[in-house]
Amino acid sequence: MKQGIELDNVGRTVGGEMYLADIHLKLEPGSFNILLGRTRAGKTSLLRLMAGLDRPTSGSIRFDGVDVTRWDVRRRNVAMVYQQFVNYPSLTVYENIASPLRLAGKLSKQEIDKRVRDTAAVLRLEPFLDRLPAELSGGQQQRTAMARALVKDASLLLLDEPLANLDYKLREELRTEMRHIFRDRPAVIVYATTEPTEALLLGGRTAVLHEGRLLQVGPTLEVYQSPATERVGQVFSDPQMNLWEVEVSGTEARLSPDVTLPLSGHLRSLAPGKYRLGLRAHHLRLAPESASDVRLTARVEVEEVSGSETLVHATHERLTVTAQVEGIHRHPFGTQLDLFLAPSRVFAFSPEGRLMAAPPASRQEATHGAH
Repeated sequence: MKQGIELDNVGRTVGGEMYLADIHLKLEPGSFNILLGRTRAGKTSLLRLMAGLDRPTSGSIRFDGVDVTRWDVRRRNVAMVYQQFVNYPSLTVYENIASPLRLAGKLSKQEIDKRVRDTAAVLRLEPFLDRLPAELSGGQQQRTAMARALVKDASLLLLDEPLANLDYKLREELRTEMRHIFRDRPAVIVYATTEPTEALLLGGRTAVLHEGRLLQVGPTLEVYQSPATERVGQVFSDPQMNLWEVEVSGTEARLSPDVTLPLSGHLRSLAPGKYRLGLRAHHLRLAPESASDVRLTARVEVEEVSGSETLVHATHERLTVTAQVEGIHRHPFGTQLDLFLAPSRVFAFSPEGRLMAAPPASRQEATHGAH
């Protein structure tokens, strides 16, 4: 009976440096799982342990109940796709895809041909089967690498930031297709990324890693909407979540001497004391959306235009403010700018970083965050 993969108290130390510590993770058969974390969070290290390319210095790894901790990659039914376009340069696309099946030596020529062509169809590679990798675009080269991994029908499919080296348009195109490509597969699929947007678009379950430790695991949308800690909220926000130290007293939280935030809705239960309030950058607006919005007049420090949005970095008293606003804006350095925030979108964390209050769940919010 398929039981998936279970990592129990897994750790890895190299040359006295801790790469991973106390990893407990269970991945169900047929599940799509995301490892989300910044660079050097431990994502690649964890994938390499699951693949059998490295061995843990502590803990155990089980596949379908069997301890495979000391098994190398050749004994594991695993396929892996890397950031780089790893293909055999002297082989055609067809032969690249067929190579793991030929190596296994278990299928007839006709069976191999059918598997290769079926997989090529899923990844829209049929017109390129006779070409060499050098004759392909970056996106087509990565599709070929993915096809070679998929054709094996491995029990475990690992993808290590597979879209990182593609341009923006190709990344968007392949992200959209990923959900179709991996749908209804019996394998455990693990997809590593640094990008919260990618995690939200792909869905499934997300495990948040930071500095070699697993911070939170759950359905992707739930982790995004209810980060267990301030750190998870930061990792799952791009740009980073605004965090402001406040004092709660009575029915309000004071952001600065002249700005208070009313404690309504989910914030009403906060007891008096010190907190850190969090607000994602795209929830700061240039105009109010409701009468309950709070005005924050900030001094513009720098602006960054990205596509059809502008990232505004500003300060108000002791507060550092980052706003992600729609449209292209050009405010000179030092401009006093009115920004508006909705109390209904504010997170509250304890001084130690634990989540104390989260905004009510909103699918529209998640969709916005994924763009």
